[in-house]
Amino acid sequence: MARNPYAVLGLAPSASDSEIRAAFRKFAKKYHPDRNPDDKASEDKFKEVSAAFDIVGDSDRRKKFDRGEIDEEGRERVSPFNQYSGRGGPGGPGGARGRGAGPEQGASFEDLSDIFSDLFGARRAAQRQPRPQRGRDVRYRLDVEFLDAAAGAKKRVTMPDGRTLDIAIPSGLEDGQTLRLKGQGEKGPAGPGDVYVEVKVKPHPTFERKGADIYVEAPITLKEAVLGGKITVPTISGEVSVAVPKNSSSGAVLRLRGRGVAKGKKGVAGDQYVTLKIVLPEGGDKELEEFVRQWKGADATPVREGAHNKKTREGAH
Repeated sequence: MARNPYAVLGLAPSASDSEIRAAFRKFAKKYHPDRNPDDKASEDKFKEVSAAFDIVGDSDRRKKFDRGEIDEEGRERVSPFNQYSGRGGPGGPGGARGRGAGPEQGASFEDLSDIFSDLFGARRAAQRQPRPQRGRDVRYRLDVEFLDAAAGAKKRVTMPDGRTLDIAIPSGLEDGQTLRLKGQGEKGPAGPGDVYVEVKVKPHPTFERKGADIYVEAPITLKEAVLGGKITVPTISGEVSVAVPKNSSSGAVLRLRGRGVAKGKKGVAGDQYVTLKIVLPEGGDKELEEFVRQWKGADATPVREGAHNKKTREGAH
């Protein structure tokens, strides 16, 4: 028999929602199967803690439990329903009505009325009985690497009840998106519930994503900025060669068509935007310093453009 969910989490019924969440996180981390492989006791404890949180961690279910409407396993408590009301003896309710109805007289109209009332009353009572319910839905949070969310991948996860599921991560998955695994929830009389997986996409040290587009910074030398040249730029599908135009300023943006994220197998890929960043030699360069001193155009006033005025060039790759 399931224990009281508050007792399982080591809390009083007056505990706050934050205290309940904190207790669940503590026990779930301690007894998770991934941290305790081949440990049946820890696995059972993990299931018990998860089941307890499923009841008191949800505000609506917690209220129902506190009111006694559901039990420790989350099942509805059904009050006994008497199909037939009690009847008294002769002369009382349901008894002889003083008309002396004997076997030779047959049933009176009142008797027939009572019979039909009982029949239809029983039918109405049956209709009021609770219908079989589906099993409970299960919610799970999954951390996904940036490139896996962009290109798609498969992940194997351990559910709160100890089961392992293989989850297909579709390409173009966004942070906060929820995946539904139909029929993978808990079992119930009317069929199993579903599993809802909330995805948290981890940030990437190089790439930034906005919708279907990818943004990166590419360092270039002063020579490449002035004379142009080829540089190697990372994309979510691998490195590509990109042509830097002559006289490129730091902050100039190159556009790589179709190098962004494609949503689904038939989705149209976005673009990748490469922001050029001129990097001078570390420690300085005497020849470069002397050249700048002698350079007649060194004092020319540049055109100060805001970020919204930057021109984006098509990058050859």
